[in-house]
Amino acid sequence: MTSAAKLVKVVAGVDLGGTAINYTFLDQRGQFLIDGLCEHPARSVEGPDICLGQIADGLAMAAEQAGVRVENVVAIGLDTPGPASSTGVLSKRGSTNFVHAEWAGYDIRAGLDRRLGRPVTYLNDGNAAALWGHVAIFGSENTATSVSAIIGTGLGGGVVTAGKVITGRNGFGGELGHVLIPFCQIPGIEGIVPACNCGRMGDLESLCSLTAIRRTLLPYFLKQHPDHELARAGDIAQAAKQVRGLAERGDDLCRQIFRVQAHALGLFFDEMINVFDPDALVVGGGAVETSDEFQSWFLDEIREGMPSQREEQAGIPIHVIPNGDTAGARGAALDAARVARERGL
Repeated sequence: MTSAAKLVKVVAGVDLGGTAINYTFLDQRGQFLIDGLCEHPARSVEGPDICLGQIADGLAMAAEQAGVRVENVVAIGLDTPGPASSTGVLSKRGSTNFVHAEWAGYDIRAGLDRRLGRPVTYLNDGNAAALWGHVAIFGSENTATSVSAIIGTGLGGGVVTAGKVITGRNGFGGELGHVLIPFCQIPGIEGIVPACNCGRMGDLESLCSLTAIRRTLLPYFLKQHPDHELARAGDIAQAAKQVRGLAERGDDLCRQIFRVQAHALGLFFDEMINVFDPDALVVGGGAVETSDEFQSWFLDEIREGMPSQREEQAGIPIHVIPNGDTAGARGAALDAARVARERGL
């Protein structure tokens, strides 16, 4: 390790998932010091004390990989799945990723702040990824607005304007998966009943997520194609995980499923255009972490799913978030860097 590396001030980005923690570091030049995934086991099922210890241990490991000293980390950006408040207080009702009883109502930002002895900022994982996508497109200094939809087990995302995430009064800003869409306008799904885990019917997540494929879309299309190979899979959850790969290879049924998801995004983005008039629309997650051919096809289908628009609306670009696996950690680091600048750290 060089003496210059020892002296540089950096911020860390910590993306806490259900099973793994991903790390990155951002220096004063705005350069990320880790290119790919840098992971450590989360052990979140064992409760806050064990999990925060894992974050601290992994941070030391990641710092060594990045060629910096932990002592030079002036701030840490943390992101986690929700539900949680804008300041990092996890829901008292519990969470899929934080099932241990001690997580209910736990202030994870403040807990990590105490554990590491450094200021910690907090974003939910969708907002963090959206922030990275925004900065990757527009740079760190900008006045642009973007709307991001990130497709995973659920549907996350965020709205970013002038480089800052809109989190809202209670932290639910950017809960884009639960925006209702006029799904009856999507062709080929007559009679479908898209229910979301949140209790809504016909929100974006109910059609555009891995959960939607498992619960709704795959069973719907398999009824029409009972001889399809996925009908013989037995376990619908395992079959759902095969849909993307088959769609990439051109399977017609699986392409129909992703066409529905793309058209749902088209309807959603149309709503966002009329609310925010954004400079860009951004897509991330599993649906676009694919081959170039499938990615291009999917983006074209999003456009196809948009209602007729005015000329100035039709020209809004659709981007794909780069570095998808590390987007959350990078966005969390960017948020920490912003706070570090504001505090003169």
